Amino acid sequence: MEIWQAVILGLVQGLTEFLPVSSSGHIAFFQGIFGISGDDIALFFMILLHLGTLVAVVIVFWRDILDLFKKPFKTLGLLVLATIPAGITGILVEVLDLDGILLARSAMGIVLAVFFLVTATVLFITERIAKSRDNELPLCLKTTLPMGLAQALAVLPGISRSGSTICAGTIAGCKRDEVAKFSFMMSIPVILGSFLVELVLGLHSGEIQQSFSAGGATLGWSVALGFIVSAVSGLFAIKVMLKIIAKANYKWFSLYLVLMSVTCLILHFTYFNV
Repeated sequence: MEIWQAVILGLVQGLTEFLPVSSSGHIAFFQGIFGISGDDIALFFMILLHLGTLVAVVIVFWRDILDLFKKPFKTLGLLVLATIPAGITGILVEVLDLDGILLARSAMGIVLAVFFLVTATVLFITERIAKSRDNELPLCLKTTLPMGLAQALAVLPGISRSGSTICAGTIAGCKRDEVAKFSFMMSIPVILGSFLVELVLGLHSGEIQQSFSAGGATLGWSVALGFIVSAVSGLFAIKVMLKIIAKANYKWFSLYLVLMSVTCLILHFTYFNV
């Protein structure tokens, strides 16, 4: 992997982690375009990209994060409960090597096309529902549990984490501003947990040490630049997404994902499997 590819992947990760278009789907798409497999990308590089997006969330929502630890800890409790489904599915994905199966080059184009289209459909339906009523429910089990279940489904490449949680909270009737904040804060335990698990496993297996030994200065620059670009673009994406959620204007993302779905189908038969 070249440094310019690392910068592009950092930009893609930062933007698509928070825009409702699926970061995992886009990272897989660009890996396919670049002709590099998951094994070719250093583990430490990929987890640092996710950590960059975590920095963006902390910068924007640091006050809300501090408020989590103030009595009566209601929001913190809801956050913990909403994270459990994603934790369980994350373990299953690792055990079953679901990413390896779904993102195999022979199947990736079809898989991404289907799940991009699913996300596009959900976004379109959510916009129609949001603009037909005024959501007034506060954060509670009735509104946050669906968001947690939606986040668990977002382990599938092409299913947007931010998009699915925002849609679930909106359809459940929660106030848009509260849905937005809670959705972004839901990313914190998921990203942090994934980072810690992959870091420990990578160090234990020696994969991280081996990657740096083989990659040298090029990997070092790739990690540093990818992290910075991911954090900065993630910060931009959050700011943009907060404005979009307030207006419930998702149709352009739906259209974009339909075009991505068609593109993935074309590339599946003309490039990915050639």
